[in-house]
Amino acid sequence: MPRDAHGHLTAGRISPQRPVPKDIERPEYVGRAEPDEHGHGDTYTAGEVERIRAAGRIASQAIDAVGAAIRPGVTTDELDRIGHEFVVSHGAYPSTLGYRGYPKSLCSSLNEVICHGIPDDTVLQEGDLVNIDITAYKDGMHGDTNRTFLVGEAAPAVQDLVTRTEEALRRGIKAVAPGRQVNVIGRAIEAYAKRFGYGVVRDYTGHGVGRAFHSGLIIPHYDAPHYDTVIEEGMVFTIEPMLTLGGIEADIWSDDWTVSTRDKSWTAQFEHTLVVTERGAELLTVS
Repeated sequence: MPRDAHGHLTAGRISPQRPVPKDIERPEYVGRAEPDEHGHGDTYTAGEVERIRAAGRIASQAIDAVGAAIRPGVTTDELDRIGHEFVVSHGAYPSTLGYRGYPKSLCSSLNEVICHGIPDDTVLQEGDLVNIDITAYKDGMHGDTNRTFLVGEAAPAVQDLVTRTEEALRRGIKAVAPGRQVNVIGRAIEAYAKRFGYGVVRDYTGHGVGRAFHSGLIIPHYDAPHYDTVIEEGMVFTIEPMLTLGGIEADIWSDDWTVSTRDKSWTAQFEHTLVVTERGAELLTVS
């Protein structure tokens, strides 16, 4: 039977860090406590965009591979293994591995976990939902994407949440145009989410990405007029709305990464990296 949409997760056991072949280029932050991410800018040449696209395609295809393995009885650590092996086999580095000390090659956020869930020996159960977030780094560029998957048969409310969160992402993407402020993106997302009474997480946002994993540019997913950066042609950033079946208050686990809803309501997320074009946006994280 599907589980009800109210979670009580606990941390599992984390396996040792997976190795990356020595010939694969590492991001500058690997082996350091803090990344050097600011001052790189958020606009890119056509050639640079193609490098982001190449990295983004690897990330998207890695999620395809992970998604094919999602079923009851599989651990999130096994999903990490699949994602890790796909990324490195394509000559890319899994960007999360070693980022500010993060120990794994993807984020697996289950049920009430909003984001940054660490893969471990937790076993997926019938009716769960799980978000898989993978960023690949290749030729000096990051491509960042995530998707939420249902595990077996999920409750109707959970199915609807996942479908509508993906639609919220589409609406945010459609709002992108040169000359507009970034706050139009969040306005479009929140207006749609409110129709269903969903919470729209505010503490975690979209961001500039490419040369840096997180450039400092913030893309809100809610109506936030104070985020008034003007969108320019050639800008590259992510949109990644997180919607909940309840409140938006969050707790961070003792691992300093896992973020869960305080009320334990379930949550879904979808993300693409995109480049701003003359008329709108083009996705860079497609298979």
